[in-house]
Amino acid sequence: MNYPIYLLPVLLLAGLSATASPALHKNGSATQLMVDEKPFLVRGGELGNSTASNLDYLGQYWSRFKELHLNTVLAPVYWDRMEPVEGTYDFSLVDGLIRDARKHGIKLVLLWFGTWKNSMSCYAPEWVKKDTDRFPRCRDRNGNALEILAPFHEEGAKADAKAFAALMRHIREIDEAEQTVIMVQPENEIGMIQHARCYSDTANQLYSSEVPQILMDYLFANRDNLEPKLLRDWSAQGCPGNGTWREVFGDSPHAEEVFMAFHFARYTDRVASAGKAEYELPMFVNAALIRPGYQPGQYVGAGPLPHLIDIWKAAAPSIDFISPDIYFPDFVRWTREYARSDNPLFIPEALRNNDASVNALYAFAEHAAIGFNPFGIESITGQAKTLLSQSYGIIEQLEPLIIQAQAKGTIRGLLRESERQLQPLQFRMDGIEINVAFEYALPPSLADGVINEAGDRSSAERLPAGGLVIQTGDKEFLFAGMGLTVTFQSLEPGTKIGIVEAEEGTFTDGQWKNTLWLNGDQTHQGRHIRLVPGMFSIQRVKLYSY
Repeated sequence: MNYPIYLLPVLLLAGLSATASPALHKNGSATQLMVDEKPFLVRGGELGNSTASNLDYLGQYWSRFKELHLNTVLAPVYWDRMEPVEGTYDFSLVDGLIRDARKHGIKLVLLWFGTWKNSMSCYAPEWVKKDTDRFPRCRDRNGNALEILAPFHEEGAKADAKAFAALMRHIREIDEAEQTVIMVQPENEIGMIQHARCYSDTANQLYSSEVPQILMDYLFANRDNLEPKLLRDWSAQGCPGNGTWREVFGDSPHAEEVFMAFHFARYTDRVASAGKAEYELPMFVNAALIRPGYQPGQYVGAGPLPHLIDIWKAAAPSIDFISPDIYFPDFVRWTREYARSDNPLFIPEALRNNDASVNALYAFAEHAAIGFNPFGIESITGQAKTLLSQSYGIIEQLEPLIIQAQAKGTIRGLLRESERQLQPLQFRMDGIEINVAFEYALPPSLADGVINEAGDRSSAERLPAGGLVIQTGDKEFLFAGMGLTVTFQSLEPGTKIGIVEAEEGTFTDGQWKNTLWLNGDQTHQGRHIRLVPGMFSIQRVKLYSY
């Protein structure tokens, strides 16, 4: 926000910053993260759980982060380290983390490891863990206590919210002007394990009570857009306007999971709202995804999963969006589950393998993602490190174009749906049908290095293939990625699409710099555009009809 100059003294006297804090902003067809009042794409990586617990240990990796073209690091803040004694706060780790990030020109997304981390309560302070009367645990069907603090109790929510509010207040005091910290995640991979729900006396009583009105109001207000499984279970009961959890959602593990999701979300909302009252940064929660065939109780259930997104939105209005931690190969499917008009895509954790490099390009392009972050980024090595560095380097070059195209809807991600997809990816842009084939290995060594009419297969290791395309003008496109062969077809009968010119190059300070003019073998004599396997590149192409 730009304030009139005559208001600046008033703002300063009032203790307000003349620069808006990081926030989410709807821009055309995209929701974008604004930092320092400009759209910002998170080219990030998440630290391993313990790396931020020792700043000297973490210090050896900052130069590596810059080599990777990271502009953001996701780092935990540990409740047990920050509040070892109730009411006494130690912010030394947070202060050092912010100081070191600033020194290296890197932004931070802080992850609050509070009541829950991967469902368990392993980061709760000692004074919380030992006082099981004040801070009760979830219990299994046999009455055995689990290492999971129950979300139903006032004292747990009160203690966590108080600590989180203290953290956010401290961040505002030391960082509001600098905006080193740009987002915060309350808790981490919240959920129930071993059973679909808790079986403590309190949980049993609540499960037999009426579904809270806040959830019923949401269901009716959003009836036409509810997630299919939730709508199906509610409809099977006749869509009642009130009743117990069994009466509203049926007698099933899914109904029990919905019950737990609501209470986890209400608890988390209390923590988040307490933090936002001190410093209103964008806040999100993340989900540990479900392996195929797993049922409630076999996975970390009741968290912000796709089939429970409506429960979380109803019960946790202080949470700005929910995010997937994607470790499974069906990346396209999971991103589609979370990219909604009311939920911008942000991937706080991803597998740090070779495919991370093309997955990042796809997410920013296809779903206008806010950010992408491989997990354990300090441990990335070998080819995965090289490829991610190249990919993030390209995203850094293209960031202004990507941000503009996200808002206009003139960008597409290029990634194969799954290993079963044998036909080229096909879509339309600017009235042209675009076909993209994927090449996952270096071709065999041939005389010209390009044309392989015999179709010989390489025995080289599998490489990632994917990228993005941006429409930059009338019949003009920019392609970025690797392992792509692109052909064009006219939608008009009797008309063909040809290539006027194609070139490879880079962007420096926003200006295009030509590296090579491409024709002949490189475009297969005008038949296609090809981004070769094993090396990321950017190509511009101008087409014509004939």
